[in-house]
Amino acid sequence: MTVGTQLQQAISGVQSAAATMKSFALETQDPEAKKTFEQLAQNMDNALQTLQQRQQYIEQQEPQYKQE
Repeated sequence: MTVGTQLQQAISGVQSAAATMKSFALETQDPEAKKTFEQLAQNMDNALQTLQQRQQYIEQQEPQYKQE
């Protein structure tokens, strides 16, 4: 498995987890739980942005890893 493939899988996993946390935040009635889920989603969005930047860097440095 290439670095590009592994990175894409990580990105997909973080996107899925962020979406789940956002869904939990919308569904809960507990204000403290809602806040926690929203914070977790924000942290995952930040991690996602970092991973996507890393993916772009790798694709620039090593074109063979570019995801088509």
